[in-house]
Amino acid sequence: MLVEHDPSTVKADAPILMLDSGVGGLTVLSELRALLPHAPVIYAADLAGLPYGDKSEHEIAARVAGLLGRMSERYRPRLACIACNTASTIALSMVRDVLEIPIVGTVPAIKPAAAMTRTNVIGLLGTKATIRQPYVDRLEAEFAKNKTLVRHAAPELVMAAEARLRGEPVDQALVDDAAHALREKAHDAKIDTLVLACTHFPLIRNELLRAFGSEVTLVDGSKGIARRIVDLTRHQDFEPAPSFFVATGKPAMLDPYRDALSNLGFMSVSTF
Repeated sequence: MLVEHDPSTVKADAPILMLDSGVGGLTVLSELRALLPHAPVIYAADLAGLPYGDKSEHEIAARVAGLLGRMSERYRPRLACIACNTASTIALSMVRDVLEIPIVGTVPAIKPAAAMTRTNVIGLLGTKATIRQPYVDRLEAEFAKNKTLVRHAAPELVMAAEARLRGEPVDQALVDDAAHALREKAHDAKIDTLVLACTHFPLIRNELLRAFGSEVTLVDGSKGIARRIVDLTRHQDFEPAPSFFVATGKPAMLDPYRDALSNLGFMSVSTF
């Protein structure tokens, strides 16, 4: 159930809450800031639970619902965004049933990819949990039924993206191996469109472009998710306020990220 809030009841300083397993959701936040530059945001990274893609559906659903429930009580957000494809494809319906605020999910951008492809062969990179979800099956059946969708799990790229934000080098060979594995699954069919079905993957966009070549168009859902948040908050007032980054886990886990997060404009970085 999607809750529509009366704009007059939403406090002007109420934040937008964004949750991801790590820093991948910052790619969604970047697009949101381009549209709502003064909106207060609390970005929550579940570093203690990273990565989600290797966990069971039950573990992910329970963890995401629990975290969003506790954070909603503490921060009183006007809206929450699950800025993670894995968590959204598994837990979105459950969270919408239990929280009385609008919830925006992040799901693989199969619809726009299907509209863009010329060869009718679409690649999809995601986590192990994402690519096996019935939610993805339904997106394929609805929007790409006359196309070929080739899926490949590349969990190693999640950690490569985390490393990028920490200022560490990304191993191009890891990205090249993922590209090779996906193409092998396509059996020489010409992939011309690639769905980045993990919010982490745009952080290594340059490495992906090198691996797949300029003839492949990369597609992710961050712009669409940002537009959806804007639409749901269109008639609400915003009082400019600082953005905060919170994370699960030990404080020391945040140390390698602090410089990058400060440069991204977060007023404080702390554990939850």
